[in-house]
Amino acid sequence: MRSTQPAQMHLGAFLQDAGHHIAAWRHPDAPAGAGMNFDHFRYLAQRAEAAKFDMIFLGDQMTFQYEEDETLGRTSRTVNFEPLTLLSALAGSTSRIGLIATASTSYNEPFNVARKYASLDHISHGRAGWNVVTSWTGGEARNFNRSEVMEHGLRYRRAQEFVEVVKGLWDSWDSDALLDDRQQGYFFDPARLHVLDHQGEFFQVRGPLTISRSPQGHPVMVQAGSSADGQTLAARHAEVIFTAQRHLAEAQSFYRTVKEQLVSAGRTPESLKIMPGVFPVVGESAAHAREKFEQLQALVNPEIGWAVLARHLGGVDLSRYSPDDPVPDLPLTQGNQSRQALLLAFARRENLTIRELYWHVTGTRGHWCVFGTASEIADVLESWFTQGAADGFNIMAPWLPGGLDEFIDEVVPVLQRRGLFRTDYQGTTLRDHLGLAPPRSRYANREAR
Repeated sequence: MRSTQPAQMHLGAFLQDAGHHIAAWRHPDAPAGAGMNFDHFRYLAQRAEAAKFDMIFLGDQMTFQYEEDETLGRTSRTVNFEPLTLLSALAGSTSRIGLIATASTSYNEPFNVARKYASLDHISHGRAGWNVVTSWTGGEARNFNRSEVMEHGLRYRRAQEFVEVVKGLWDSWDSDALLDDRQQGYFFDPARLHVLDHQGEFFQVRGPLTISRSPQGHPVMVQAGSSADGQTLAARHAEVIFTAQRHLAEAQSFYRTVKEQLVSAGRTPESLKIMPGVFPVVGESAAHAREKFEQLQALVNPEIGWAVLARHLGGVDLSRYSPDDPVPDLPLTQGNQSRQALLLAFARRENLTIRELYWHVTGTRGHWCVFGTASEIADVLESWFTQGAADGFNIMAPWLPGGLDEFIDEVVPVLQRRGLFRTDYQGTTLRDHLGLAPPRSRYANREAR
């Protein structure tokens, strides 16, 4: 399986307001109101581009990340820019780095999503990517005319059809359809325009899309779910997977399973890049890095910690247990099942108490945390990359901008010296950076005239 990997790893910068630690907003170096501070995001995007990252990535939830109770005022995860709007602005402040934003298949319509991402691809000259999510929080459901979250399997059935419709709409125009023939009076060739006329279980969409074929053909398709349903969706459509894996053996198993599913789906292993999230804490030593992390942990309000744990366990209330009880066996809810399963397996394997799991989740949200010097962190990333566990990594800085600055200034040069990461871009589009072939239009055979 190692032969399927590229010569160099891919790196993304996952930008989360003041950082990925729940208390990052209280860090003395975090800017005030980071989630609504455009200058802050522009700085981060330009720093990641100068370091030759493949992409920046923005998640999204269309509700407060935590329920509206007494804990809400103690977290910064309440106000954030709409991600596509932000990336459209950042496209003008950058020139090479990929721009990936999240949009839900549960609370959007395919035509809107297809049009917006094609627009971003044109605005950025071929740097757009869509992170496909199905949305799993009750707050989002209630903001979109539903009393509860759709059942897990139903969400993914809808997502499969949603993605098929979006890809069909992206093929509405042949690449040479726009003529701008002013002498003959033809703006476009009607024979090179295609009407989708989709009729399905969830959607009836005629088309065509009211924007021409985008520079990449299709914006890059990204998927973040790791459940069985999520893997099925990824095997059919995804070109990048952002995943949460904590141990090398688990990451290798996930990597191998997904790549095998690609082959079964008629795709090549190289057509999808697997990029686990990593929460790196850089220090003068491993002990120093852990000390920096503990300083962040000390800023966590206990009630927020319990709220974070409940959220990541699908809303399960653990208040009837003592904090020092072992983590009980819990059923998976209709929420983010892959994250619930990951956390419960981790708790069982490490024999954690509820309190210990709470501290773990507040810090890293269940993602892989690496402590150490720049060389030690580079060693671990190299190990995963060379042993068939990852094609690259989505860097989740503990706080921003400092955590990303440290990774860029200290870890990236080590990776570059080892030949594991680029020193310059070789292309201009996100597909170029990822080594992904342009998609073939479903109407391609008609283009040969």
